[in-house]
Amino acid sequence: MSTPRGTSVFTDGGYRYVEGVFQYSGGVAAQPGHAIERAVFHRGLPLAAGFEAIQAHLGRLGRDTTALCALELRIPAPLSDEGFLAFNRDYVGTLERWGLIRDGVNPVARTNVCPAFDPPAGPVVHAFSYTVPSTLAHGGFIVAGSGEAPEGRANYRDHVIRPGDTSAEGLREKVRFVMAEMGRRLRLLGMDWADATSVQAYTVADIGFLLRDELVLTGAARQGLCWHHCRPPVAVLDYEMDVRGPVRELHLRD
Repeated sequence: MSTPRGTSVFTDGGYRYVEGVFQYSGGVAAQPGHAIERAVFHRGLPLAAGFEAIQAHLGRLGRDTTALCALELRIPAPLSDEGFLAFNRDYVGTLERWGLIRDGVNPVARTNVCPAFDPPAGPVVHAFSYTVPSTLAHGGFIVAGSGEAPEGRANYRDHVIRPGDTSAEGLREKVRFVMAEMGRRLRLLGMDWADATSVQAYTVADIGFLLRDELVLTGAARQGLCWHHCRPPVAVLDYEMDVRGPVRELHLRD
């Protein structure tokens, strides 16, 4: 399998990834001989406890921590650019210790959002995805969350699309920008919207009037759309999406 420009293979994990920023990759897809499973905690676990539970789960499966390919976090409230940077520097420390980050390159995809109702007291792990050996022809994928600003710039506030504008046209432009980025990441992973089993939108803005034209008719909602009443993790952002198609999902209860 050839690897398109803008993607790389994380051989130890059994997956390829869309090259991204230091805190997360743009998405992951299973390499031949592997498949992606997603596990959801019934109740989000505080970050340290969540990482311990992930390591224990992988150990029971006979998988090394390098099999981790995606994380879904929840945090109490949106952060400033500076606060987001500080959070990310602390977060990646565990991934470095686990052998996932090498030469500053992070292959692990991530979604990190802020519930508007009943937020956690601190950062928690909501779900995680990992690879397992498999003979399936299609091993699944996870596209990382992204909001309405290009990533990899010095900050978000100077590059956000229609900052602070949640008018009808402002929201339409934001949604279109994020949809285009989701499509780009899907294509880099060798996927398209038809491969998705779950598409998520994260916003407290009313996007109902946009669903038909911007998501349904574009083919993004073949399996429906899950709209979370959450804010993106950076205060200047209003809209975020992610997309996934793991081969198996399980729910972990206390």
